[in-house]
Amino acid sequence: MTLIGICGGTGSGKSTLTKKLEDHFKNKGVVKILSDSYYKNHINLNFKERSKINFDHPNAIDFEFLLKNLKDLKNNKKIKDPIYSYKTHKRLKKGNTVYPKDIIIVEGLHIFCDKRIVDLIDFKIFLDIDEKTRLKRRIERDVIFRGRSKYEIEERFFSMCKPMHENYINPSKKHADKILNSKDISLKNILNLISEKVIC
Repeated sequence: MTLIGICGGTGSGKSTLTKKLEDHFKNKGVVKILSDSYYKNHINLNFKERSKINFDHPNAIDFEFLLKNLKDLKNNKKIKDPIYSYKTHKRLKKGNTVYPKDIIIVEGLHIFCDKRIVDLIDFKIFLDIDEKTRLKRRIERDVIFRGRSKYEIEERFFSMCKPMHENYINPSKKHADKILNSKDISLKNILNLISEKVIC
């Protein structure tokens, strides 16, 4: 059983790469875990208060819960993976039952910010993409899938996302086994990099 970690700033292409790896390893057996699903559940706050939370700060993540579930999967146990609503900023009451597979992919902004999770991951990839490209992708994604306005996205990007990227996300790339830029991100190249960890 191999745990692959894919980290990088917002809009860096983490989800795209994860989908390519899922498709490649589907016959071998693969499961995907998103750290975004593990945002802390602030049920004591109203929507307006929850909307002001800095979700780009590592403290927004329930690392204890994420770590437990990753350990359970690596120990061949099923887990209850939470479902998080980006529109209401709350976890849904029901979660998804996830069963262990030969390949586990954990993806997210903050996964290299917790040493316990870093130590658990067998192969760590950091996608190092320029800010202009990442902002463009975030606008495209959040307008369509998260019901946000362009103004709201840009305001949050420069007030929260950019400082957190500079202070936490980008420095965490020191933990990566491989740092990739846009020219490096091809499925063939990635598979060559992880071939020693996974029988492709």
